[in-house]
Amino acid sequence: MSSFPSLRSLRVHVAGGIAEVELTGPGKGNAMGPDFWKELPEVFAALSDDDSVRAVLLFGSGGNFSYGLDLPAMAPVFAPLLAVCGMDARLREDFRRKIRDMQEAVSSLSKCSKPVIAAVDGWCIGGAIDVITAADIRIAAPTATFSVREVKVAIVADLGSLQRLPGIIGEGPARHLALTGEDFDAGRAHRLGLVTEVADDVVGRGRELAAAVAANPPLVVQGVKHVMNHGREPSVQSGLDYVQVWNAAFLASRDFNEAATAFAERRPAVFTGD
Repeated sequence: MSSFPSLRSLRVHVAGGIAEVELTGPGKGNAMGPDFWKELPEVFAALSDDDSVRAVLLFGSGGNFSYGLDLPAMAPVFAPLLAVCGMDARLREDFRRKIRDMQEAVSSLSKCSKPVIAAVDGWCIGGAIDVITAADIRIAAPTATFSVREVKVAIVADLGSLQRLPGIIGEGPARHLALTGEDFDAGRAHRLGLVTEVADDVVGRGRELAAAVAANPPLVVQGVKHVMNHGREPSVQSGLDYVQVWNAAFLASRDFNEAATAFAERRPAVFTGD
């Protein structure tokens, strides 16, 4: 059975064929910092190989799913690359590989042989949307709020939302949300098909769904996931590979620096297209 004694960003409990993976930070609102990006793929690879696990439930602690990328915590990772990557091919390549590694962390949910149910409460922003779109089933509490927020911080979303959302909610709605970066509530998420249910006790309902999945023949359940992924994943991976190169080339910009500065100063950003 899987054991995870020293995690900092996740809490894992396995019982009765169901693994519960809880986002715990350490950043505010379960924001996704270096610990998260290291631990997420390790946990899901282990659960994928654990024959005692038949389904996985993913949810956030403290009333939120996740605020998304922990910009302050990730600054030491990206600042040296962004400072000069426009001039240095080696640093651009290092940056592309960092994007690839984070993409693979998100894709660990899709690659996990066991179905993953994401139960969303509170905020689910930016990178958190990437994560839930890699899950198999998504449900939400009435208080959940979603946003494909990257465009508002001068980033082309590069961890899976642009590749997976169109297949879930359709091309038109996906473009609308990605281009505006606007917030939308659980009711709209349900109408769009991003979530299949809205439940007051979203974690409790997630446990019921996980139990229903776990009661079915495990190899057949895994086969359903594998077959449904087979037609989709090649195009998803092609899109992920493309956006790695795009952001390695174009993410470093005055607009990105303005977004980071405005975030730190708690003011609206003013973008110039530079």
